Amino acid sequence: MDKGKLIIVSAPSGAGKTTLVRYLLESIDELEFSVSCATRKPRPNEKNGVDYYFITADEFRKKIENSEFAEWEEVYTDSYYGTLKSEIERITSKGNSVIFDIDVIGGINLKKLYPNNSLSIFIMPPSIEELENRLRDRKTESEEKLKQRVEKAAGELRMSSEFDCIILNDRLKESKIDIMKTVRNFLEADDQESNA
Repeated sequence: MDKGKLIIVSAPSGAGKTTLVRYLLESIDELEFSVSCATRKPRPNEKNGVDYYFITADEFRKKIENSEFAEWEEVYTDSYYGTLKSEIERITSKGNSVIFDIDVIGGINLKKLYPNNSLSIFIMPPSIEELENRLRDRKTESEEKLKQRVEKAAGELRMSSEFDCIILNDRLKESKIDIMKTVRNFLEADDQESNA
């Protein structure tokens, strides 16, 4: 990939990564959002082709067979998420950099696939208890699903060291400043080297 860089933002569900990704998209013109595929049902206010490409599990498995994904994961039984290679190429071919709002395993896999052209950021919640409170406040999950997400999050927190940097999302205002500075430094790094 000659053009564009990859900004990989990962976190356990409820850590606030989507809020921070939206902030970066509103603030940095050359960033464009990579729309992932998902087999779950859209949440209220989510739009197909904007938030996710919502497809069936069968359609997803067919894309796996055709090697159409840069990364994918079966998060729960028949609940798949993945990044299409064509989505990355669509954005980088315009000279833009790609920003991903992606789960932890997906973030690690993307970093391995594009080690020299990407920055991986882990959004750390203040605590597992706070994470559970945030998920509960959403009121989008059954109690069983909520427990699954919290258990999964505990495992994901242990993988944070595999990321280039960790941003603690304790106070949103400070988290926005930290992530903006980190991403701008990464995007501007080559420009500064070529001007030296």
